[in-house]
Amino acid sequence: MLAVICAAQFMLVLDVTVVNVALPDMAADLHLSRTALTWVVTAYTLCFGGLMLLGGRLADALGARRTLLAGLTVFTAASLVSGLAGSAPVLIGGRVAQGVGAALLSPAALSLVTTSFHGAARNKALGVWAAIGGTGSAIGVLAGGALTGGPGWSWVFYVNVPVGLALLGAVPVLVPPRAPQPSAGRLDVPGAVLVTGGTGALIYGLVKAGDGGWSAPAALLPLIGAVVLYAGFAAVERAAREPLMDLRMFTRRPVLAGAFLMLIATGLLIAFFFLGSVYLQHVRGFGALRTGLFFLPVAVAVGAGAHLGSRLVTSVGSRATAVGGMVIATAGCVPPARIGADSSVYGVLLPGLAVAAFGLGAVFVTATTTALGMVAHEEAGLASGVVNTFHEVGGSIGVAVVSTVAAAGIGGAPGTVTGFADAFLVCAVAAGGCAVVSAVLVPRGQPEMGGAMPVH
Repeated sequence: MLAVICAAQFMLVLDVTVVNVALPDMAADLHLSRTALTWVVTAYTLCFGGLMLLGGRLADALGARRTLLAGLTVFTAASLVSGLAGSAPVLIGGRVAQGVGAALLSPAALSLVTTSFHGAARNKALGVWAAIGGTGSAIGVLAGGALTGGPGWSWVFYVNVPVGLALLGAVPVLVPPRAPQPSAGRLDVPGAVLVTGGTGALIYGLVKAGDGGWSAPAALLPLIGAVVLYAGFAAVERAAREPLMDLRMFTRRPVLAGAFLMLIATGLLIAFFFLGSVYLQHVRGFGALRTGLFFLPVAVAVGAGAHLGSRLVTSVGSRATAVGGMVIATAGCVPPARIGADSSVYGVLLPGLAVAAFGLGAVFVTATTTALGMVAHEEAGLASGVVNTFHEVGGSIGVAVVSTVAAAGIGGAPGTVTGFADAFLVCAVAAGGCAVVSAVLVPRGQPEMGGAMPVH
């Protein structure tokens, strides 16, 4: 049962990085603009993060196995549509549907893991669940390169179809049903629509700023709309009897610190994969497989940093680990920020990204353990939902920001590197700013390990 549930979650994690390597080939075949290319990445993480809390409530209200099967069905069908896409609207629509399926599947899968195992077995099962994130990222860059360089970019989506069908057959046999929770409460659909729409408007405005500047109406109006939608979300959540996100959680300093760290760390990491993939293939002429192999040390560095971070948070504390991780990430961003047309990607870009990823790995652990290990046990589920939401939304915002900054490099002729260097400079500034804020915001204490696990 654990293998089946984790295999389903593995597809979702894999899909975050496997697509990045295939982006240039998608752009060439479907004639995607920079804006469309950005939405191919952000549409998935936007819907995944924006609807995740609603998916968790559906799992409680309808039953975890039923919700898992629904999410798996949607994700599998959407993967087929994405692979068959012959235009940007169809591809982005498929990615939106994938995100919806993931938002249903992932919380339900985690619920089944936490309720099906007890005692020491539960800790082991959650350990396996947590390990999926690191292995999924590493395998994703390799699989993306191998599939794109072999049968073609469509196969980064097609590969989900047979796996999804096999899991749809295995789940009813191996996963026992769980009765819906009578206390699940009403579904806060307006809250889910408002927060997802607000984030979508924010990303749209950020992307449009790369085309017409920050003062252009096409950028300003969506950004203003995002503020209005977020304000509406806050009002709805305060008035709702069963809010999607209890905003009072943000008055808990550990939860606020953990959400902030997760937002910045995820935004930076996904931005690295997006920028690096486009730069290597668009500017330096790398093939997809070579690009995937290039990113393997970066993915491994994240896991190594997370392993070290899990030890440091219990010895030197959350604040020192968070600040140290972000300082390392800042230092790693400096060489890519100075990259030039003749710079060696193996002597400048790869070491820089690997060092930065190592620091971010420690920050990921710190974000999770701070938010979940420094709150009461009865609040761990709410805190986990907040951190997981900021994980996915952070990736969307990070890609939108760096895409806008690097617009000259992405949309220009091959050989243009100024835009990419500027984007990595923004990453360095963001990491450095996060280190400064973390020195004040993150609590000094040592979190209690063993709380609710994040989605990935």
